[in-house]
Amino acid sequence: MVKRIISSTSSEILNFTPKELKESIRASEGRVIVSENVVCRESFLGDVTNSEVARAFGADMILLNAFDVFNPFISGLETKGKNTINKLHKLIGAPIGLNLEPCDQNAKMQDQKVEIEKGRIVYKESLEEAARLGFDFVCLTGNPGTGVTNEKIAESIKAAKKYFNGLIIAGKMHSSGVKESVTSKESIETFVKAGADIILLPAVGTVPGFDSELLKRAVKIAHAYDALVMTAIGTSQEGSSKETIRQIALINKICGVDIQHIGDAGYAGLAPAENIYELSKVIRGIRHTASVMSRSINR
Repeated sequence: MVKRIISSTSSEILNFTPKELKESIRASEGRVIVSENVVCRESFLGDVTNSEVARAFGADMILLNAFDVFNPFISGLETKGKNTINKLHKLIGAPIGLNLEPCDQNAKMQDQKVEIEKGRIVYKESLEEAARLGFDFVCLTGNPGTGVTNEKIAESIKAAKKYFNGLIIAGKMHSSGVKESVTSKESIETFVKAGADIILLPAVGTVPGFDSELLKRAVKIAHAYDALVMTAIGTSQEGSSKETIRQIALINKICGVDIQHIGDAGYAGLAPAENIYELSKVIRGIRHTASVMSRSINR
């Protein structure tokens, strides 16, 4: 039986299979935190990666944003190229994932379209390269204005099942500039049937009209298919007051989510470190927060 991730050492976590990682998250009963970090901006502390800061303040898993799989680079990390993710694993002792975007050239946009590098878009070669680099999970979602649609997400899940060997997170945390519903019963069922391990949804309080009742229903659907749920603070509210973070965190835990994501729109591509800490205290208390912050990565 696998240990819950919030109680595991780095040596245990880094040896989890994808299935074991998923079960360790489930066993943690809604107390897992994912911190998203932009890799291309100068890091918050300059000579330290944002991932190290996030880990030090309570994050269990790291999600890299704007990471180009064909030009691996993380601000604050001296190592570049093929060994980038291996080096970061050694520094933080935690699972690392990346955003890959299922951009749809035919998307009906409600915002100006943003073009991104090929190494950030979902297709066979980028998925294979993500696997070679050593990522533990991929998050199939969209940044603002990139034109990611639910239809393309579903197609990309099938490709990820074929060409990537880690966990698959899929869904939207906001519209990505597209004129369509961020989520629906149909899209959740389509994603899990396509092979998604974890469904990504906006956190209550971050997208207009997405309330706790809608989230509860979505969680029940995903859990019925044995998928987990991650809610995301992805609308720059990661830089809001501590009181806002507390409210979002508690409401989403009440709704039954397995993972709470905190975005990158704070200082230099990282949520304010004190808000990561605040999120951690709300969903698991000071005991588990101190444990995650204090446990040596050499254990």
